[in-house]
Amino acid sequence: MSVSVHGKVIFEYGDLQRVSSVASVRKSILAVLYGKHVFDGTIDLSKTVKELGLDDVQKFLPIEKSATLEQLLTSRSGIYIPTGNENLDPNAPRRGSQAPGSYFYYNSWDFNAAGTAFEKLTKTDIYDALQLDLATPIGMQDFDRSRQKKVTTLPASVHQEYAMYLSTRDLARIGLLMLRDCNWNGKQLEPRDWCRYITRLITPWHEMNPPGLRALGRPDRWGYGAMWWVWDAPVWPGNQYGTPFQGAYTAAGSGGQYVTVLPSAYMVIAHKVDIDEDAKAQVSNLEYDAILQMVIASACQSSCK
Repeated sequence: MSVSVHGKVIFEYGDLQRVSSVASVRKSILAVLYGKHVFDGTIDLSKTVKELGLDDVQKFLPIEKSATLEQLLTSRSGIYIPTGNENLDPNAPRRGSQAPGSYFYYNSWDFNAAGTAFEKLTKTDIYDALQLDLATPIGMQDFDRSRQKKVTTLPASVHQEYAMYLSTRDLARIGLLMLRDCNWNGKQLEPRDWCRYITRLITPWHEMNPPGLRALGRPDRWGYGAMWWVWDAPVWPGNQYGTPFQGAYTAAGSGGQYVTVLPSAYMVIAHKVDIDEDAKAQVSNLEYDAILQMVIASACQSSCK
């Protein structure tokens, strides 16, 4: 785990250089990579899955064809084509039961198809974009392009999982980039407004589905933006109403992978568990919440605003 306050590392624990799977944190990283392509017109978020040619093994139902790329990024497409995910597929709503944009379901199909769309529209491999647009400019110390390999989801779906393998200290750099509105050493790597958009609350906590997502810790906690989890509480001026969680957002992956950004405290917390080496060595959401509270309390004694 790595913690920084005001851009300065104040706490480190564990092997920060170890490279391993970051699980669903990959989705938040892809969202960042979308930014400049959206703003220069290469990617049009209003395009539908049919227009983008995202057809899958199972054909789109008529109601599904109108789902937009933006709805994929926000997991509100209403498309529940199986992806082979044993945890999410069985609990998905019945296909055709939800109109695109009307219902949030944390859905692997949306995220994997968004990866396919990125590569089709930019004509760039996700991992090449990761290296060129993020890893190199922010000085990732442990990034290895050869370690990044997609995972097939066939026979369920043609849209592959763009698995990512990174170190804790490189995750912390991504968090610091986000804290700085995607500006690194004076260079705007992704549009500031885009970085703010993807970390803006779009789906409130009480609309989280499957319902288990509403039990990630304290009530009224994490809602969803565009591939980032967003703190669901009013943002008020001054140091009250939930500080230091005002405006907070986090990337999260199964097993204990997190990049949590607390703008109010100007703090980034990166936490990773090597689930590649030991699948049972996991940190639950509630356990991470306890760690988060202790780290914040310790850091804020002398450093928080």
